[in-house]
Amino acid sequence: MVDIEEFLSRKYFVIWRQVWRRTGATRIKSSLLLEGAYLERKDRKKKTNKKRFLRFPRSESPTFSLQMGKTSKDKRDLYYRRAKEEGWRARSAFKLLQLNEQFNLFKDVRRVVDLCAAPGSWSQVLSRELYEKQSNNSETPARIVAVDLQPMSPIDGVTTLQADITHPRTLEKILEIFGGEPADFVCSDGAPDVTGLHDLDEYIQSQLILSALQLTTCILKPGGSFVAKIFRGKDIDLLYSQLGFLFEHVTCAKPRSSRGTSLESFIVCQGYRPRDGWKGTLDGKNLLTPEQFFEDVNLGKRIKFDPDLPNTKDFEEERHIAPFIACGDLSSYDSDATYTLEDDFRTISLDPVQSPTAPPYKKALELKRLGQLKIHVK
Repeated sequence: MVDIEEFLSRKYFVIWRQVWRRTGATRIKSSLLLEGAYLERKDRKKKTNKKRFLRFPRSESPTFSLQMGKTSKDKRDLYYRRAKEEGWRARSAFKLLQLNEQFNLFKDVRRVVDLCAAPGSWSQVLSRELYEKQSNNSETPARIVAVDLQPMSPIDGVTTLQADITHPRTLEKILEIFGGEPADFVCSDGAPDVTGLHDLDEYIQSQLILSALQLTTCILKPGGSFVAKIFRGKDIDLLYSQLGFLFEHVTCAKPRSSRGTSLESFIVCQGYRPRDGWKGTLDGKNLLTPEQFFEDVNLGKRIKFDPDLPNTKDFEEERHIAPFIACGDLSSYDSDATYTLEDDFRTISLDPVQSPTAPPYKKALELKRLGQLKIHVK
């Protein structure tokens, strides 16, 4: 048994404080599940101890799990199982496939950059749809570059870079691989570790998108496309406006393989048009924040004139509502639904398509193998 106060002292303080207030729990078992926790709750009226299984709302579910059962939500997810059967490293591969079906993103694409690429499911899609098909048709295959802070296992036709997308050296390396030519398509499926606080998650994700946009404006050719994951919140219209200053068409898309209960969507930006007289550059001496980087272009702002002071001008934020499109065939599988199994169904355990290259628990496994891992539990 582990005191709940031990959990409250960690970074999941907000989530466990809510559990404390709602249940009056005094202790919590160490075998946690992703969808809930098994608590001991003292009934003061009857003066007896009762055990209760607490179900978290999705927005407040802990972002970690000490134990994952075979019947967990991820294991029962249809797209999760299809990804393993078809050789995709993650179920997110179906999201890019459905986005491409709707927007024809891969047309006439020769140079692609996949940002925040690990574990590499989107890079797999790019490899199969561009590199392999063009190679089979005796064409010059597309050049694909995948960038991530974490190491990635090799993929056919994909050059992987373990680098920071905000560092100027990363830009130089990508242009070197492309022979100095700009990219036709840039995509990013990256997202921060969610906290369960939607406003905070939305803000951090928007900053990640703007960081990816910094690199994109330096390598994307005019008329190119940019796709990134977003969290739709109450202030997402500001991000739409910022992207609308650089692209002709900005669309919010929700693939059918993306769970409807999730805030996740994808922003599809087509027709890159740099602002007149402005060119994005990454300076190796002075690393700039997204706000500083786009300061000269007044991204997401419009001029506001004061009639009382005609010789002065000010800027105010401009809001924009992007069209929303649900991608994927309506007759295809629903990621939130549960389907009945066929009569001749039989269970076959499949190994992961690609084992984690640098998991956070790697050091703990090494210590356990050497017999040096010590766990202190009250």
